[in-house]
Amino acid sequence: MTVRSLAAFQPSIHVKACNIHHNEDCHGLKVTMLHLPRTKVSTQGEDIYFAAQPGDFDPLHTLANHLWINNPPPLAHLFSWRHRGGLHPLTRSEFLRALEHASIKLGIEPLKGHGLRIRGTLEYLLRGLSFGMVKVMGRWAGDAFIGYLRQHAIVLAPYLQDTPILKPFMRYTLPPVC
Repeated sequence: MTVRSLAAFQPSIHVKACNIHHNEDCHGLKVTMLHLPRTKVSTQGEDIYFAAQPGDFDPLHTLANHLWINNPPPLAHLFSWRHRGGLHPLTRSEFLRALEHASIKLGIEPLKGHGLRIRGTLEYLLRGLSFGMVKVMGRWAGDAFIGYLRQHAIVLAPYLQDTPILKPFMRYTLPPVC
């Protein structure tokens, strides 16, 4: 999603503005897909998906705002931004700087490295998604993500209640007990 340096952008391996696609299922639920031409684990590329969310952190609204302000051409890096010298692809260091600045403004501890994926994993587990679904959504190979979880009590709280909040869904989300 980012490049190592301003000169490192390669259209054949980095996400471009033309890699955005929208889809809708038979129930009218809309999903946005970004095709990553190549990833650390797949030279064939991978797709990531997201949907609109309520509130200030809606990724669809944020993406639309970025595209409106920066208007990257179809073959430019998707997260290119306007700068005095022209359009610049988003570098990892610039992204982490912006993330740290936003964290300071919000008064929260900045996330680094895998922290973003780990926080996303935690968010979906707290929403009641199964470990299997979170694994698929996060494109996790194996069960490595389980070792990254830091807030086990919070994740397990809905399942540990006398009358679990998620009881109707537990048979689908928890592995069978032998």
